[in-house]
Amino acid sequence: MNSWKKISSLLTTAALLFGCLGTAAADPAANTATAPVSGKHITILHTNDTHAHVVANDKEMGFAKLAGIIDQYRASNPNTLLLDDGDTVHGTTFATLVNGESIVKVINKLRYDAMVPGNHEFNYGWKHLVELSKEIQFPVLSANIKQTDGTRLFKPYVIKEVDGVKIGIIGLTTPETAYKTNPKNVEGIQFTDPAAEAKAAVDEIRSKVDVVVVLGHLGQDASSTDTSLKVVKEVPGIDIFIDGHSHTVLEKGLVGDNGTLIASAGEYTKYLGVVDLWVDGGKVTQKQAKLIDSTQAADVQPNAEIAALIASIQKDQEPILKEVVTQTSVDLEGAREKVRASETNLGDLLTDAMRDVSGADVALTNGGGIRASIKTGTVTKGDIITVLPFGNQIVTLKVKGSDIQAALENGTASYPEPSGGFPQVSGISFKIDTSAAKGSRVHSVLIGGKALDPEATYTLATNDFTAVGGDQYTMFAKYPQAGMFGSLDEALIRYMQKIGSASLKVQADGRIQEAKADVKATVPATQPVPAAPIASPSPVQEKPQAVSTPAAKPAPAKPAPAKTQPAKPQQASASAQAANSHVYVVKSGDTLYDISRKHGTTWQQLGQLNKLKNPHRIYPGQKLNIPA
Repeated sequence: MNSWKKISSLLTTAALLFGCLGTAAADPAANTATAPVSGKHITILHTNDTHAHVVANDKEMGFAKLAGIIDQYRASNPNTLLLDDGDTVHGTTFATLVNGESIVKVINKLRYDAMVPGNHEFNYGWKHLVELSKEIQFPVLSANIKQTDGTRLFKPYVIKEVDGVKIGIIGLTTPETAYKTNPKNVEGIQFTDPAAEAKAAVDEIRSKVDVVVVLGHLGQDASSTDTSLKVVKEVPGIDIFIDGHSHTVLEKGLVGDNGTLIASAGEYTKYLGVVDLWVDGGKVTQKQAKLIDSTQAADVQPNAEIAALIASIQKDQEPILKEVVTQTSVDLEGAREKVRASETNLGDLLTDAMRDVSGADVALTNGGGIRASIKTGTVTKGDIITVLPFGNQIVTLKVKGSDIQAALENGTASYPEPSGGFPQVSGISFKIDTSAAKGSRVHSVLIGGKALDPEATYTLATNDFTAVGGDQYTMFAKYPQAGMFGSLDEALIRYMQKIGSASLKVQADGRIQEAKADVKATVPATQPVPAAPIASPSPVQEKPQAVSTPAAKPAPAKPAPAKTQPAKPQQASASAQAANSHVYVVKSGDTLYDISRKHGTTWQQLGQLNKLKNPHRIYPGQKLNIPA
């Protein structure tokens, strides 16, 4: 920042010398190394993996702030290009509510020079992406996306001339797109070898240009086959590789094989990438990379035009947020203290939606990602977005059973204390023994009604936060993504509409229960969880399911008349419990869970004993039978 202020002072002095009024702001564009004596100075600004994070927050600059920084660079050096490396038009509701069209309006105003489609660009389907590309006012490039007849979907490269310097820009898209979006989105197209396509393009243009830049949405993940590192190793003649996909932060770039400078700017507008190069006699004589973040550009004002455009789009989207999704006749429980400490009907519904869209054996999402409840009545898109505001994506992983067990132990380690990592699940049921040591509390795990096999491989649907180790789900981080199926909010909306309002009379159905590992059948039994994707949540039980519980010692009773049929075991058990209970009057602020803990029982047992249709709905003054 000190060097910027010094140069800012020089810029101010120069402005005053030329009769300009006012004071120059701190200029991030001025923070460059001293240029060589000879050669033309070219600046390449780049973004990647912004995922439609257009609005600023405490960690992300947002597009208006980015535009303000870009304005200063362009003013400082007219020989400036702006490139985007993909995963741009999808990710938050700002984009998804209108299928990416809002992002196109914003990036057109920023006047990018070229972009490459990332895997998330295909989340609306490749045909819609082609339509969006017609609205984009700069080239969309990719050399390795082809239709089944071999026709390229986009131009492989473009040649830009900047102050007499010819710069070839080649686009590459990760072949992982084939399974990192819903497979239906890419039917009819294929993703060919990026290294082979890059070599062909470099061979074609190298003699025609002074600089070769590859705009490659490939990344550097160890789990990926096709990476930026692989391409620069196999393809000589690339001067600059602008990377994306792995969200890698390269503060000063990385010099790869063949002397190629690799640059990457992290994610979500946290950084603007800057590459400075000098070209003399048709050759690059010097090149360097750096990143600009919000702290370095604290004095830079957001671009007012971009800020106004974003605000206008948000206002236009307000009617969309009011669109009706469905109706619900019960409250869908998403309260912080509930979803972080217990299974809820909304958690069940969301994970059912995740499993339905992905076809996975098991779905798991962190309770902390559910941010609100949905009240009885009309459900709007705005309600769904309030519940799921982060734009998280559904991904699938091929996971060993032992790691599913470890994940459940992780998520319930704090139980009964609330924790953001508490697992809401579908396709799986389990029990928690709070008396056992942490790491050994989860037992009776069933997947598809069968005991979990530690050595078997299951398809797990989760969100992209937990998939990479968020909320301490580190056991998932070693697995590559097996598929990607859109955002949580989109899946929930589609699923609620698919099953219809009548099926939304859902209750938490006992997938997660509290029970000692050495006590059998102390909680209500659940029906086996179906292994295949379910079309609707488990039906509402109008009456509590029959349970087999150890009967309390009954009080002496008169012999039954000879003609009376003997009571069924379940009925006898319930009668015995009722006979040996006392009454508790519900107070304001009570929950069934709190009451159960105070009286040494479980909320499931209280729910059954009192024949509660919805254990989440108790009220002050209500009388509950408590087992003695």
